[in-house]
Amino acid sequence: MTELRSVDPRTLKPSTTNTRTVPVPPQMDAELLASIRAIGIIQPPVVREYEGELIIKVGHRRVKAAIEADLSTIDVLVKNSEASVTQMMSLSENAHRAPPHPVDIWRGVKQLEDLGWNEQSIADALALTVRIVRRVKLLAHIHEPMLGAMTRGRMPSEDELRLIANASLEEQAQVWKKHKPKKNEDAAWYSIARALSKRRIPFSAAKFDDVLAAQYGVTWLDDLFAPADEDTRYTTDVEGFFGAQQEWLENNLPKAGVVIPVDEYGQAALPKKAERVYGKLGKGDSIGHFLDPRTAEVKTVAFRMPQDKKATKGKGQVDAPVELPPKAQRPDVTQKGLAIIGDLRTDALHEALKADPIDDVKLIGLLVLALGGRNVVVQSGLNAGGADRTDICDRLSPDGTLTLDDDVIRTAARDMLTQVLSCRENMSNSGLVARVAGETIGASLRLPSMATDEFLSCLSRQALEREAAANQVRVEVRVKDTRAGVVKHFAGATWHYPDAVFAISAAERDAESVGGRQWVPGLSAGEDGAEPADGAEDLSEDGSAQDEVDDESTYSVAA
Repeated sequence: MTELRSVDPRTLKPSTTNTRTVPVPPQMDAELLASIRAIGIIQPPVVREYEGELIIKVGHRRVKAAIEADLSTIDVLVKNSEASVTQMMSLSENAHRAPPHPVDIWRGVKQLEDLGWNEQSIADALALTVRIVRRVKLLAHIHEPMLGAMTRGRMPSEDELRLIANASLEEQAQVWKKHKPKKNEDAAWYSIARALSKRRIPFSAAKFDDVLAAQYGVTWLDDLFAPADEDTRYTTDVEGFFGAQQEWLENNLPKAGVVIPVDEYGQAALPKKAERVYGKLGKGDSIGHFLDPRTAEVKTVAFRMPQDKKATKGKGQVDAPVELPPKAQRPDVTQKGLAIIGDLRTDALHEALKADPIDDVKLIGLLVLALGGRNVVVQSGLNAGGADRTDICDRLSPDGTLTLDDDVIRTAARDMLTQVLSCRENMSNSGLVARVAGETIGASLRLPSMATDEFLSCLSRQALEREAAANQVRVEVRVKDTRAGVVKHFAGATWHYPDAVFAISAAERDAESVGGRQWVPGLSAGEDGAEPADGAEDLSEDGSAQDEVDDESTYSVAA
């Protein structure tokens, strides 16, 4: 039988067989105390009556917190049962208590806010700081499908959560549409967070005041994930920040100070013929002030202009003013606007490429243009660079539109393929795709004769003797004599080593797919740590080292 009683918590006696003997962290006790002070005890402790006293069965921490909260009475459930049952209740109550999912906590705080609880009252009830409550509220407003994915799979890291939560709901929805995981797969939180990341400039870098900030539309946000004892304000309005910082700089130049621009590398662009000064400033030296494009901080550099030795300086004559490049104007479209335009263009381009009809000639032309894009890196067998591929593209699009001249497109396609395809044994190697291309257009017929001393000296003894026997050339005792016999036999004719033509063998197909990169054909000993092939012998260039051994023994030729 169970009875609900209202008793003084100080009269309750702790159980001598309490399952929890290891104390919980002090922070958890503080949170429980704050909750009881704010909303009272939600679940009454369970006690049993023994010899006129009430012994706590379940709820020791609640009773202790009630006493610390100075509550005069609390409700308890009186349940009399055997000691073994009481012990099982205590263990089960502690063992099966599951903490709520983080997303449920975020949503719960949001529901409290909707019910009229303010940040301070929520913080008091949950024994949290107001800053943490604000962070939880921010997390609760994450795009709802993202929250659902977090409850079903892997949670993002704290850094990933920071980037996701600080983005607008519109931006979150747009990125989620592109990175939404397939069924039964976890979300790629790293990719999602990276797509939502923005450049952030800290408040500490700002020299301007709130008036200039308002004029340029700079708003300060608080990084709720950063340590609370630091000034964590920042802005993502990069263009506005630089505008306000530049205006402050121009209005607060010290004596002998000038505003100078920066070059493409972010370094101070000194006036022409100016010399940088590293030591003590002299008379007539200037101090250049500029904005660091990476940190947005105001930086300085001292410099002096060389004196004109031919000119004479009369009394009262002053130095000519330093000529600086004209001040750069703010762009018509911000970086964020350019990013939006780029996303819209890319989506439209991809949809058109997938769905719209494109004839073969135009498709070839577009493929050539794509290989000339600045996002394409090619290790060319011609040692050509991106500028060379750009020149080919310019021939296809001299006026900004794709030419429809078949001959121009065909020639450009040949030139572009020549730039890209390579069978060289270096970084430019295209792999089997180049072999397929060569076999397709009959490039093997253009291979020169390989019956030369230079190439044959690269073959192992076994390979050389095998080729000699296959072509009715006498195999000599000395390797260099066999090599000379092969050269003489094919004088005036063309001979190709069987494994050197473009056709791909079955073994090569098994070792590497046409588009694969795992296998590097013809990799010799000493390259990338490769081991010599079975049976390969260490021959010097002229074969002399091997000849010393060959003189002592005779080798038979396998048919």
